[in-house]
Amino acid sequence: MSLHGKRKEIYKYEAPWTVYAMNWSVRPDKRFRLALGSFVEEYNNKVQIVGLEEENSEFVCRNTFDHPYPTTKVMWIPDSKGAYPDLLATSGDYLRIWRVGETETRLECLLNNNKNSDFCTSSIDTTCTIWGLETGQVLGRVNLVSGHVKTQLIAHDKEVYDISFSRAGGGRDMFASVGADGSVRMFDLRHLEHSTIIYEDPQHHPLLRLCWNKQDPNYLVTMAMDSMEVVILDVRVPCTPVARLNNHRACVNGIAWAPHSSCHICTAAEDHQALIWDIQQMPRAIEDPILAYTAEGEINNVQWATTQPDWIAICYNNCLEILR
Repeated sequence: MSLHGKRKEIYKYEAPWTVYAMNWSVRPDKRFRLALGSFVEEYNNKVQIVGLEEENSEFVCRNTFDHPYPTTKVMWIPDSKGAYPDLLATSGDYLRIWRVGETETRLECLLNNNKNSDFCTSSIDTTCTIWGLETGQVLGRVNLVSGHVKTQLIAHDKEVYDISFSRAGGGRDMFASVGADGSVRMFDLRHLEHSTIIYEDPQHHPLLRLCWNKQDPNYLVTMAMDSMEVVILDVRVPCTPVARLNNHRACVNGIAWAPHSSCHICTAAEDHQALIWDIQQMPRAIEDPILAYTAEGEINNVQWATTQPDWIAICYNNCLEILR
């Protein structure tokens, strides 16, 4: 799909409900495809698969499926070659894996290892669970995807809110987590008997989000609940932030590293702003962003497209926008 002949820089989609969770598809044959999760404060919620039509440059809804409770996160299978089944993961009361078809999406498996637990993978019962998925070899038939618990570990003293894998060593072993105890903890699946606390919030405010740099595994970024700044950490220098980005005028809701550059990051907040920062001059203070975009509402989420790094997606109110 080529949109470069057209000079349109912003494409907008309006969903029938408030959009919270959202993410880009990674497959090369589905470039301008995203999954959106509703935020409705009741049991019945929805996920939509939307795509940009090349002919008329409009977003269309490919299919919609029911989801119990709002999705806290959605992620597509990180399959940049299109070799595996077209899978989508959602987290909510449980971790669910969905198989996406052209016209319908069906539940492939529900991953729940603990009947007392409300969340899987990073969980309000203080644990992190690492799952393995077997997609099976496709030999002229469709195999069901099944999951097994590879590892479960007590990660924090309180609830765990987010988890992120480092690209170091093939992207399989090193991960970090954040939670209500206000700490960032780093783990290695090969040596789970100990973890490293690499940052603690000075006021012990809960840390909500965590994002590992996609090019340089030394850097990760986190943000505290109701905070107007994001904190960049260097794992080689634990406990001391290497930079603070604090131009937002309301609390930050989303952070996304550039997929193609180690020194660019996008932050999005309730001040309607999405800001792109160049952090090359760290550890000198980063005063101002290099780009700013003002949306028509409080931005709930931001995602930077892995397969086409010119594009960033934001969501606010019931709208999705992709920006070049």
